[in-house]
Amino acid sequence: MLDHKIDFTVLVTATNANPNGDPLNGNRPRESIMGFGEISDVCIKRKIRNRLQDMGEKVFVQSNDRCDDGCGSLAERVSCNSVLKEINKGKSTNQDDFAKAACAEWIDVRSFGQVFAFKGDSVSVGVRGPVSIRQAISVSPVDIISMQITKSVNSEGNKNEKASDTMGMKHRVAFGLYVINGSINCQLADKTGFSADDAQKIKEALTTLFENDASSARPEGSMEVCRVYWWEHDCRTPKVSSAKIHRSVKIKLKDGVKQPACFDDYDITVEDTGVKPEVIELV
Repeated sequence: MLDHKIDFTVLVTATNANPNGDPLNGNRPRESIMGFGEISDVCIKRKIRNRLQDMGEKVFVQSNDRCDDGCGSLAERVSCNSVLKEINKGKSTNQDDFAKAACAEWIDVRSFGQVFAFKGDSVSVGVRGPVSIRQAISVSPVDIISMQITKSVNSEGNKNEKASDTMGMKHRVAFGLYVINGSINCQLADKTGFSADDAQKIKEALTTLFENDASSARPEGSMEVCRVYWWEHDCRTPKVSSAKIHRSVKIKLKDGVKQPACFDDYDITVEDTGVKPEVIELV
């Protein structure tokens, strides 16, 4: 049982990496209209799920390349669960029992929530999770560098000529410091069975967010969790709001620095809100 609210802030750097490509914009790193870098909440939750899976936890929403139970889809994963199959075998499914069983089985369902609505299935169940995460925003505008690339082998076409498919583009952020803010709500934790132990697993996942996440777009070491702030309140409904807690982390460029190139180019302080955070230094 989780008997107190939790807020957290994670500081992440990207160095010559694409933290989160936008498929509608040629897979360029996401950025706001003002030029600040962005990482979607969906991308962050995907990485947390991957880390939880690496830690031996059962995860419902798995990537195809990380499937560890032989199920090819979410619907198949539900149908392979004997408890859920028994609950859902009649014409009228008890939605509360279904949600409770799903939360007990998968940590990401009881953490982030999930909608169970599949084609040909009469049941539609929605679960609201206690862990909410906002999209990450960079502290300073990011400089996106694009590079023309070629492949050494044609995928198709005349083998003696370079086909159009041999040409491509790679995009990267030269450097960016991103801030991830999130909270864990006690009232929703009660409904899903999310426990204090689960909260500690989420914290561990956040501190190792980019382990086993290397790719061509994010080479090993190019994405780094630098610091985690973890506030544990003394009650279920604290007087200090999550917004005030998150605003208490003040980040500004050091004097004389015009173009940040590393984590140490910033001065970071935390205002006193009456709730002291646990500070996990990782660099």
